[in-house]
Amino acid sequence: MPGTVKAIPEGFHTLTPSIVVREAARAIEFYKTAFGAELLTVAADGPGGKITHASLKIGDSILMLTDEFPEWQCLGPQALGGSPVTIHIYTEKVDDAFDRAVKAGAAVTMPLQDQFWGDRYGQVVDPFGHKWSIGARVEDLTRDEIAKRAEAVFGEMAKKAGQGG
Repeated sequence: MPGTVKAIPEGFHTLTPSIVVREAARAIEFYKTAFGAELLTVAADGPGGKITHASLKIGDSILMLTDEFPEWQCLGPQALGGSPVTIHIYTEKVDDAFDRAVKAGAAVTMPLQDQFWGDRYGQVVDPFGHKWSIGARVEDLTRDEIAKRAEAVFGEMAKKAGQGG
């Protein structure tokens, strides 16, 4: 009936990342282990049983993914030499989540630590080339407080760079 279909399906938010990975079946297992993902749907109907679409739920959000299909110009970070995108996860138990991702095989690119903007935050790259940041808000700060802290942090970085280290 007209007007009864929801424009945004149940469980989805306005933005939903959809990523391309080499070896999607392996990636799904990694995301289940590293991020506690729940597999919602999977269609392995591509050539050679490749995954044309999968939906995972991480926390209250959905992540969609597909295998690489070079013949359709559908390439992941490994084929492209990296990715400019970082997917962010906010979680209450940030230390546990970060450690779980690393133990599952993610490489640390920015250690987890308290940041000047009020988050406990770190970054990893997964075995498939996707970058993830993991954080938890630990302080509610005003814009002025963040700006003052940023000035101090970046000033210290500039001083160290000027001293050769």
